[in-house]
Amino acid sequence: MKRSEFLKNLGLSSAALMSIYCLGGLTSCASESPQPNNNTGGNGGGGNTVAGFTGNAKTSAGKISFTLDLTTDNFKSLLTEGSYLYPNSGDVIVAKVKGGGFVALSKACTHQGTTVTYRLNQNDFYCDNHGSEFSTTGSVENGPATAGLTLYAASLDATTNILTVSA
Repeated sequence: MKRSEFLKNLGLSSAALMSIYCLGGLTSCASESPQPNNNTGGNGGGGNTVAGFTGNAKTSAGKISFTLDLTTDNFKSLLTEGSYLYPNSGDVIVAKVKGGGFVALSKACTHQGTTVTYRLNQNDFYCDNHGSEFSTTGSVENGPATAGLTLYAASLDATTNILTVSA
């Protein structure tokens, strides 16, 4: 292949990639990041809730206060260190952090509202929109976020495997 043909092909490939990107096919700064596979559905404020969930996980429906039955298929993944989920599609992320404890935080990054995820290796919560990092207490470890995430009380009844989260 001649140099001119190579450069021409390269230009067309780049143009095709840029048009896909500009049309939204490869966006990297979405307003909300994808949720993990172990996320559960439901509405968080009553009505069509998921088995193993009781209470309220949405701030718009009032005070955060709910329980998760970790023996049910919907929530048993939380028994594994490093797993996390957004109970009943609410406003909270619950994770089983390094060392085996449970942490519940507001799920929206305080910078632009993107949903955070838990990273086991770093033992922190991460916003992949602009790279903000939060400790397991919700405090900012790395910006651009300047305000921390709300920390909710999370306690496990080891006898029943019921996790209680409350404001």
